[in-house]
Amino acid sequence: MRIIQSIQNRIYEIRGERVMLDKDLAALYETETKRLKEAVNRNIKRFPTDFMFQLTKEEWEAIRYQVDMLESNSSLRTQFASSKRGGIRYMPYVFTEQGVAMLSSVVNSEKAISMNIAIMRAFVEIRKTLLVQNDLKEQLRLVKNKIGEHDAQLNQIYDALENILDEKAAQRKWEDRDRIGFKK
Repeated sequence: MRIIQSIQNRIYEIRGERVMLDKDLAALYETETKRLKEAVNRNIKRFPTDFMFQLTKEEWEAIRYQVDMLESNSSLRTQFASSKRGGIRYMPYVFTEQGVAMLSSVVNSEKAISMNIAIMRAFVEIRKTLLVQNDLKEQLRLVKNKIGEHDAQLNQIYDALENILDEKAAQRKWEDRDRIGFKK
């Protein structure tokens, strides 16, 4: 279960897709990122843009802090190909769930096969969690609507009570007034 949690921490949301970085997959498969990319490039027809795409600089900057934090706390420490200034030379590729599944047919080692199974399980767990969250959101929305209805009803009750109290106060004032005219 620990490995699945570790994998889930490496799944990011980019362009509305849940994806994994090429370097994280290479580390999980116990291979070099360069070798993973070579295997993909030899079989590029298997990886359409909905299976794999390259990050833009903006997308990379958006997740870079998360990646750096994860790497500083992780045993899966790998490095991107670096330039002399310490930046990355190439923008990373990311793989969607279908792309990761396709990788199993491209990277063929015992470690890759077992890791692919764990990765698929991690994606399934995330999907289950999202379904539960969506269910909870729907329940909260229903409760909020119900409370809104109750607020309106309570306001009507409050207004009716206020009107009754105003009528009673007006009636009391009428009965307690000084009488004019002949008194017995």
